[in-house]
Formats: sequence, C-alpha cells, structure tokens
Amino acid sequence: MFGRDTVLALSAAAAFAWVAVPAAAHDFYAGKSLTIVVGNPAGSGYDAYARLLGRHISRHIPGRPNVVVQNMPGAGGVKATDFIANVAPKDGTVLALTLPGALVDPLTGDPGKFRYTPERLAYVGTMDSGTRLCMTFSSSKVRSVEIARTTPAVMAATQVGSSAHDYPHFLNAIVGTRFKVVTGYSGPADLFLAAERGEADGLCGIDISTFAALRPNWLEGRSTAHAMLQVGLEPNPKASALGFPSIWQYVNAEDKSLVELIVSQQVFQRPVIAPQTTPHAHLAILRSAFVAALNDAQLLEEARKSVLDINPKSGEEVEALVRKIYSAPKDLIQRMTRVIRP
Repeated sequence: MFGRDTVLALSAAAAFAWVAVPAAAHDFYAGKSLTIVVGNPAGSGYDAYARLLGRHISRHIPGRPNVVVQNMPGAGGVKATDFIANVAPKDGTVLALTLPGALVDPLTGDPGKFRYTPERLAYVGTMDSGTRLCMTFSSSKVRSVEIARTTPAVMAATQVGSSAHDYPHFLNAIVGTRFKVVTGYSGPADLFLAAERGEADGLCGIDISTFAALRPNWLEGRSTAHAMLQVGLEPNPKASALGFPSIWQYVNAEDKSLVELIVSQQVFQRPVIAPQTTPHAHLAILRSAFVAALNDAQLLEEARKSVLDINPKSGEEVEALVRKIYSAPKDLIQRMTRVIRP
C-alpha cells in the first residue's frame, strides 16, 4: 500500500500551476503581514527553511505583504500545529512550518492529547523531502549498524514523538540495533553538542539538511563522525556518496510495509500548513506563491549557498499523502505504534 514508487509518484502526478482566484482575493494581502510560525527553535534547520521562505514568498503574493517569522518550539512541532488549528487567525495571514512528526503523532499516540486532526489541516506544501541519517561521533566505538547490533549506544533526542526519539526505537525493532535513547535536549543543536561532549554516542533520525547546516564537518570527514545509516524511501545519492548504507539493506520482506509507513512522513519533511478553515481563494494564492517561491532563482541560489536542500511538493501532494497515511490498515498502524513507542 505504501510502496516507494507509489508515494514518489505523487510528485509526478501534481502539476504546479497558478490557480484562478476571484479578483477581490488578489487585494486581500495588500497592506497586511503574513506570519510564518516555526515549530522549532531559532538556529535550527526548520528555522533556516522558514526564514528562507519568508524572504522570498512575498514577491509572489498579490499585494506583497510583509512577512514575519516567529519561533514557537514545543513538543516536536505539536505546539505550533495546535496554534495553527485552534488559535491563529483563519484568514490566511498565519502559516506554520511544523515538523512531520506533529502530523503523524495523532495516528500513533493518544488522540485525546491532540486538539487537531491532521487530515483536516490546510497544506500549503513542503520545502523538502528529506533523508534522515544516523551518525555517531568520532569518540564512539559504535561505528556501524553491525557494531550497533551487538554494542549498546546512547542516542540523544529531544522528546517522545520527535524523529530523534522514534527512529532509534524503530531501528532497534526492525534492524536489531541496541540504541538507548536519552531525551530532554531542547533542539537539534543540543543533540550535536551532547555527542561532542560525550554525553551520547550520536543521534539518529535527523535529516541530512540539518547535518549540512549545523555540522557539515560531521559529513565531510570520517575523522569527525561515523556514517551509520540513511533512512528514506529511496537511497539518497548524496548520502550514498558519503558512505551511508541504506536502511533497505537491513529490512526483511515481512517488515517492508511497516518501514514504508514510518518513512513516508519524510516525503513532507518541511511541511507548511494553514488553518483548516482558511478561505479557498486565500489558500489558492498561498499555494501558488509557495510553488513559485520554491522555483524562484533567487531562493534557489540562497538555498545553495546555505546548503539547504530544496525538493518541494505542492499542498495537494502533501494533503494526499497525509490522507493516505491515515487510511493505512489498523493492524499496521498498531504495529508502528509498538515499534516507535516501546
């Protein structure tokens, strides 16, 4: 149901085009501000993507609104997502760049803890479709998946529900690693520091763009860190060239559907969302502006200089994939929950 070719085909099926909207809607943003809330701390990879979008999207919105970026970290993006669903104005003047885990957690956790329904949110698009990495620092004796199967290693994480927490657990169950997850760190930068200070062996489940932005030296030489594993629906050419083996080398046939379900969220690695009741005409403007900005030569050049990967997908694509994930068989969802939250 969640074959890699099927999920990736969503990208080819969507046509990036301007959507016709009523003339009155084109005047809506004139003289207004557009706020982009970030579900991660300042200085994080998500923050860098949000600010990149904020610097360029206004040129593609009729009325060219002023764009303000605000950080709202907490609970792996759940705080920002809850804000969008329940507090933010519903007129298209507030967006959020949240974390994919915040969109998948209601599927695996207690639904009563969430005040939003991911299938009902309005999706503007995703700035990147990510590959996540597992690495250990140079001082760790655990240098490969094979060693991690016999030798325990401490992996630093922020909180339950974050990819840094969930991915080591699912690798323990599927691949047979012996990772011990230690939570309580405030953001990605602190995870790297934990490994460099010797508090942890490394980190797992962090996307390659965050490594490139915050710790490029980890990727540049094996004297700094060990390339243990890459996790994605397809092997990432850049990660493969850096020596990261693909997770699919370690997945048995009977576990393929489960791993595909877990990893599908990486297709919307940098999701931009709006309140579910955003007027259709305003959402159409935002979606079109998002697509135009992510294909803008100025944005792409800035992203290249900042080492930020840009692999955008439209709001329609992200919406379709979220609905597909939530329609997965109940027994598969239950097994995923047991695997990532043992």
